[in-house]
Amino acid sequence: MKTLLELAQELKIGATTSAALVEQCLANIDDPAGEGARAFIEVYRDGARAAARAADKARARGELVGPIAGIPISIKDLFDVAGEVTRAGSTILAHAPPAERDAPAIARLKAAGLILMGRTNMTEFAYGAHGTNSHYGTPLNAWDRASKRIPGGSTSGGAVSVTDRMAAATIGSDTGGSVRIPAALCGIAGYKPTQARVPLEGAFPLSHTRDSIGPLGASANCCVLLDRVMAGETVATRELASLRGLTFGVPTTILLDKLDKSVERAFESALTRMSRAGATIREFVFQELQDEFDGSRLVNFSGYEAYQLHRERLETKLDELDPRVSKRLLLGARMKESDYRDLLLLRQKLMASANNTTAVFDALLAPSVPIVAPTMAALDASDDEFYRINSLILRNAAPFNALNRPAWSLPCHKAGDAPVGLMVVGETDGDAKLQRIGVATEATLAAG
Repeated sequence: MKTLLELAQELKIGATTSAALVEQCLANIDDPAGEGARAFIEVYRDGARAAARAADKARARGELVGPIAGIPISIKDLFDVAGEVTRAGSTILAHAPPAERDAPAIARLKAAGLILMGRTNMTEFAYGAHGTNSHYGTPLNAWDRASKRIPGGSTSGGAVSVTDRMAAATIGSDTGGSVRIPAALCGIAGYKPTQARVPLEGAFPLSHTRDSIGPLGASANCCVLLDRVMAGETVATRELASLRGLTFGVPTTILLDKLDKSVERAFESALTRMSRAGATIREFVFQELQDEFDGSRLVNFSGYEAYQLHRERLETKLDELDPRVSKRLLLGARMKESDYRDLLLLRQKLMASANNTTAVFDALLAPSVPIVAPTMAALDASDDEFYRINSLILRNAAPFNALNRPAWSLPCHKAGDAPVGLMVVGETDGDAKLQRIGVATEATLAAG
């Protein structure tokens, strides 16, 4: 996988063209031995080729083009694109009216000259961390594909589109880890920003309280560049920060429980490498995580808010939904509005309290996901096992949506081992600092 900056340099010096990049992506999508048919719900063949020709002509004329213009990316099937139907991974919405305008995030990506390859597959309505889809199939993880490992979700097709070079990067959403989880399980970088950083307009919702929009790519800097575009900021590379002198907190509350041995080894190795680079790492009790977990026993934001959104569909078109998605959605019918209001108040209290607890740290560290990617067979063993695994995959990532913290997942495993993600969590609205830390952390881990 080449980074956006590597591709941008090749375009600048004439070592490749946008048309060539698009054709290579299309060839990978169409490879009968690959995952294109399951990774994409729709491919923008004609549109991508036309955009590539326009970018190449502009570059040949010496016209000013953006620093990452002409590079092909993919987008999750929950973003509005003018004239296109937004299915959100469902079949129920396949005949809905097309979007009248691009979502702001998509409009900004287009304005930066990025080329959309198509809409990627996802867990139906983004409600699941596993990445399976009973309607469009499930794209398989590039790691140990023979064993049919899941990619993680809900941005499943997006992650696979990057690992299989069907796109240089992808845009997803993250409500409880839907960017960080597939990034971790597939071995790439993923970034969840502070929620308000990227406009949510035109993105099909799951939980308006916790939804956020973020990128996945071959490197941390790929994610930084795309985040800056979607946030409406100037696109420029950030200086590589150093970890020396920084202090990282490792919460011992919940996030280190029941880790796979391979996850535990990779995480401990990452902490060792960061310490050698001059960082100070301290374990601490993060009581707010336990309080958030306990406070969500009766009601949770995704369950309550998603049920309200899909209530009519559940009453009239239940048999058209993925049964494992509908079963979770129906749990929201039991959740009381009074408990939901209490949870909103608890969230505000915990956000303020957590900010005080972690103020002494530059960032927090934890495994993004406590297990490596399970097989499809493991999920299909029973419904109980399916939901148990889904909850476990969500466990580490989801609390930081409730706390509205920006967070990375960065690969921290050895080459050839099962992919493992290192989650690096910042302060609310502390995205600029966390992004510098993420780029420096990635460089430190790569150095060994």
